Amino acid sequence: MLTLKTLRENSDFVIERLSIRNMDAAPMVRQILEADASRRAAQTQADALTAEQKKAAAQVGILLKKGKTEEAEQVKITTTELKEKIRALTADQELYEKEVNDLLVLLPNLPHQLVVKGDGADDNVQVKEGGPSLQLPKDALPHWELAKKYDLIDFELGVKLTGAGFPVYMGKGARLQMALIQFFLDSNVKAGYKEIMPPLMVNEDSGFGTGQLPDKGQQMYHVGLDNFYLIPTAEVPLTNIYRDTILNLEDLPVRITAYTPCFRREAGSYGKDVRGLNRLHQFDKVEIVQVTHPDNSYATLEEMVAHVESLVNQLGLPYRIVRLCGGDLGFTSAMTYDFEVYSAAQKRWLEVSSVSNFETFQSNRLKARYRDKEGKLQLVHTLNGSALALPRIVAALLENNQDADGIAIPEVLHKYMHFTRI
Repeated sequence: MLTLKTLRENSDFVIERLSIRNMDAAPMVRQILEADASRRAAQTQADALTAEQKKAAAQVGILLKKGKTEEAEQVKITTTELKEKIRALTADQELYEKEVNDLLVLLPNLPHQLVVKGDGADDNVQVKEGGPSLQLPKDALPHWELAKKYDLIDFELGVKLTGAGFPVYMGKGARLQMALIQFFLDSNVKAGYKEIMPPLMVNEDSGFGTGQLPDKGQQMYHVGLDNFYLIPTAEVPLTNIYRDTILNLEDLPVRITAYTPCFRREAGSYGKDVRGLNRLHQFDKVEIVQVTHPDNSYATLEEMVAHVESLVNQLGLPYRIVRLCGGDLGFTSAMTYDFEVYSAAQKRWLEVSSVSNFETFQSNRLKARYRDKEGKLQLVHTLNGSALALPRIVAALLENNQDADGIAIPEVLHKYMHFTRI
């Protein structure tokens, strides 16, 4: 969440940066500043009347001691009138404050200076491409046909048990899932991340803290009776560990990782791009999160990108890294790099990871702070990345490694799977 201080001192800059997202923020910024000015004016008046009321209340006692009862009664009436005016001004303050907060949470994060203006995915900036060249047999199958042929994933059974978008992994397909999860976790721990097992449901405060609420409320599964939300990513519980927390300077950076199932309604998704594993309502993902000193967060972002790249390289997948343009940038992010792997049978790129720097946008909501060298409280920077999301990784692995005899398993997974081919 942007701070009022930022809007007061740099409103033109805020409007200019949000235009990179194709957003005309001027009316909302103006409304926020006007409501804030009205709130402060009401507070100033209330403070002045409170001082006047206290002074009048003190006079009542003096007048009574002097036997001036009638004058004391008049001052009492004045005091009562002042209290009513103060009460009305306080109510106005609360209304203006609510208006400010309700509008502030609707403003997205400011894009970093490197983020370019654009409408969507076609305008993202490719920063790197790597991985092997592929030569598949002419009769190469898409992953949903391979899954059926080798009894790896049962999509129809998932529909029976729950609904579309809830696949059932079978036999070697289930083993492949678990092997990838353990490989990603082991790699993350080796890179210095502490493994966490968080809850799969969070409360409203946690959803608000990382920016899913109110922005993405319609995309989350809501457990109405308890007012909990199924997590769309482990980023939510992991980052909320530091909600209402003050870290010492020596505690930074914090590096944590977790495997969780993730749940997303994906409302409005349809067509060929949602076939098989391409878009699911429940999927597995391993996440990395860092909480850093503001001076180091962009170096940390590059470090996290390099780590995710190493995972993709070890799996032997063709990949590209793109920096998202303003029109494709997530609500909470200041800068995001997406990783896409090439699905040879589908002849298309599949997103498998987003690595983002949120700067202070989340930490301001979370009240996640650190104490600087002078002992002053400052907001930390938060970052997160998928390391990695499994469904499209599995899709690419199955499609890209198929041959006449089956599907080859990347060598890095052999020790987890205990077989080398499907």
